[in-house]
Amino acid sequence: MTIQHRLRLAGLVALFSVAPLLEAVRLTALSNVDVWWHLRTGLWILQQHAFPHRALFSRLSGVPWIASSWAYDVMLAAAYKILGLRAIVILTMFFKAALAWIGYRLARAAGAAFWMAVVLSGVAQYVVPGLQPTGASLSVVFFGVELWLLVRSAQTGSLRPLYWMPPLFLLWANAHPQFVLGLILLVFFLLAIAAARPLRRFDFRYVGDTATSLPLAGTGVIVGLSFICTLANPYRLELMHNFWPSLYSSVSLQYVADMRAMSFRSPQDYLLMLLVMAAFLALGRRRSLDLFGTLALVAGALLAFRIQRDAWVAVLPAIAVLGRGFSRQEVCNGSETLDPVRKREWIAIIASAALLLTAFLPKNTELTGTVAKSFPVQACDFIRTQHLAQPLFNTYAWGGFLTWYLPEYPVSVDSRMDLYGEEWLTRYFQLIGGKTRLDDDPGFANAQVFLLERQSGMAKALTDIPALRGQYRLAYSDDLAAVFVRQRFSITSEDGGDPVVIDHAEALIGWKQAGEGNGVL
Repeated sequence: MTIQHRLRLAGLVALFSVAPLLEAVRLTALSNVDVWWHLRTGLWILQQHAFPHRALFSRLSGVPWIASSWAYDVMLAAAYKILGLRAIVILTMFFKAALAWIGYRLARAAGAAFWMAVVLSGVAQYVVPGLQPTGASLSVVFFGVELWLLVRSAQTGSLRPLYWMPPLFLLWANAHPQFVLGLILLVFFLLAIAAARPLRRFDFRYVGDTATSLPLAGTGVIVGLSFICTLANPYRLELMHNFWPSLYSSVSLQYVADMRAMSFRSPQDYLLMLLVMAAFLALGRRRSLDLFGTLALVAGALLAFRIQRDAWVAVLPAIAVLGRGFSRQEVCNGSETLDPVRKREWIAIIASAALLLTAFLPKNTELTGTVAKSFPVQACDFIRTQHLAQPLFNTYAWGGFLTWYLPEYPVSVDSRMDLYGEEWLTRYFQLIGGKTRLDDDPGFANAQVFLLERQSGMAKALTDIPALRGQYRLAYSDDLAAVFVRQRFSITSEDGGDPVVIDHAEALIGWKQAGEGNGVL
């Protein structure tokens, strides 16, 4: 093996291993707010041998709800039964290694030289927001695999890579609702092929990445089968109906931080902008129209710059476009021979896997201590051992964790947007932001126990405002959490008249001065 081959092998091992190893050290996956209710749902499915159609683990028990990521939830739960909390970390490491591999393969398939493909894949890992142990990370990987297969099919002029599309969408539709974005990408590909002949009639030079030799009818059949395969799930068309409320509801766009538009206050935002600009420049420098690449990049950029969480929708198409732009030879009518998965790459994958398997992970008992740094483990233990009365009111960020760690207390709210709906969540966010009366939120008004963040505006208000302090007793607190219990009492007036009941609206005076709640997660 020459020095050049050794350097390339070392570069691939580093590309596939660095991000997963950093996850093994930082353990960021254990602070994710969504993984816990996914884990709890998977455990429920394994135990009940059924699929939920009504709300689980919530005070809204009668509300319709579907587990749109049930296949991922079951996989997570099965891994948890074997590995404990380590399963969450290992899955996250796998997702990060998979992103590195698919970014590299996508760039190579588009025609980029080896080191340029490594660079583009490294940029993708840096720009894409940290992958977490949820079904959303599977969507990132599946989207990349889909784009890779489309690029291979277009450049070879063969339908054979597209044969993988139906089984891919069969898995994807059961793993995460963002399979809809993959279907949209398929439609773009079909439109690009359909537009080839009409454009040529107008003497418009049209070659692009979509090979004109691909048969429209055959491609259409595969696209149709892919759509049909998405219906092979326990919920049929309900998944389509659930796509928007679960992922892009207006309340999440307003109140959840990673759903907001890019603020350009971090290096990743600027690098993403440069990556997309470079891809558009590469498209503009071509001698022919690449309709598929243009559609994918425009749609991806519109979504990525509007929603930080979905930056990958622009990053992966940009890699495909730039890979073609850095190709050592011009692709014409799909005649270029694609770079295969070489022996060196398989060696790098095996070496990286061996390296990751030997990575040190703390024991599950130590990982519980790591979880306690982000979630109210001790406060939950107090509520359980003291048998405090239900119902429970909790903060949004802790709701998913409580469904797993404190299952005997149905939560008042968690991050399942499609379950609670915009009206319920808007009332909640207005409440914690100090913009409404306490009684206006049914989750708060009917609760007996309140689990709040210790430094939140609401916790400070319940502690510092005299009228509220009399109604809500602080039963437990630590550096992270505070537990309040509702007090039942009345105040007798000085003239011996009827008891006076304190109005929560009066108690709300000074709310914003006492707390610092802003309603942003």
